[in-house]
Amino acid sequence: MAITILHDILQAGVTAQASDWHIREGRPVGLRVDGSLVETDFVAKREFIEKALSEIMPPLFLEGFDRTGDVDFAFMEDGIGRFRVNLHRQRGLFSLSLRYVKNKVPPYNELGLPEVVLHIAETQRGIIFVTGATGSGKSTTLASMIEHVNAHFGLHIITIEDPIEYTFEDAKSIIEQREVGLDCSTFESALEHVLRQDPDVIVIGEMRSRSTFEVALAASETGHLVMSTLHTTNAPQTIMRILDMFPHQEREAIRRSLGANLNSIICQRLVPRAAGRGIIPAVEVMVNTPIVSKLITENRLEKLPSAIESGADDGMISFNRSLLTLVNDGIITEQAALEASNNPQALQMNLNGIFLSTDGGSLIGSGPAGG
Repeated sequence: MAITILHDILQAGVTAQASDWHIREGRPVGLRVDGSLVETDFVAKREFIEKALSEIMPPLFLEGFDRTGDVDFAFMEDGIGRFRVNLHRQRGLFSLSLRYVKNKVPPYNELGLPEVVLHIAETQRGIIFVTGATGSGKSTTLASMIEHVNAHFGLHIITIEDPIEYTFEDAKSIIEQREVGLDCSTFESALEHVLRQDPDVIVIGEMRSRSTFEVALAASETGHLVMSTLHTTNAPQTIMRILDMFPHQEREAIRRSLGANLNSIICQRLVPRAAGRGIIPAVEVMVNTPIVSKLITENRLEKLPSAIESGADDGMISFNRSLLTLVNDGIITEQAALEASNNPQALQMNLNGIFLSTDGGSLIGSGPAGG
């Protein structure tokens, strides 16, 4: 891809360490920097956007956009890097949302993720979900896990993405990356054939539908490792979102299958660093231990937070425990932790050195917080 008409806007954003660009017809270009939106002085006119699209959008996507008003694709800007793009209409006008995707997967030790995430990536079967809100770093965490497998194990990894974000080079593993719209027509069509391609690890960019989940479940039942993402904010919500894909009469069977084949759920949200520049993920980790499996199978999802809180020996981490560790390590402020917490009252008690036991709700004293 040559240098495009977007080059100066993209370079200015990268210099400002922006994560996203919002280019709306007739409006100033907006950048998301450290989680906040700022406007630039440049106004994107229709002619500018049409010229940009002629340079960056594969022609075969135009029909889909004309039909639906939305299309996703990716492109490479020379001298800057790769961008994921959503083109859509709003009030009849063109709008572009761009996400900067660095070609090189960031080193794991720069991401601030707990070590247990690497151990999860090393497992051989089951379904791993990486979840969080839009812009929470799910794709980067997933890419880091793939790169870890690639660097240490001789496996066949197939990714199905819409669009491809990070690109990988074979190390010990063989990696094939398929982009929906370019290499296959849909997630479902790609998944229909993936088991015939001799994969060890199947990566589904996003779990979007019942049919996608059913194929992922079938793959995990036959001994494959499946990794995917979901837009959910915690582990119990992830289970509920999956169950909501199915009619009520089928959910008991799905709970049993999840209880048997779920590997783990990694949920994350980004919290501003105390230094005033940059963000770091707070991470909840739920591992499918026998206790967790039983709770899922018996539809006692409200008990999962307690199981996570008491499962540190199995590698589980609650959001509050993650936030507490980040505060104690001086990485984030107490205020930022409380704002990010699902249960700020409980976190405030933890910050004051007061913890509730997991078996009876009694108060216990605390030493230094663990991870």
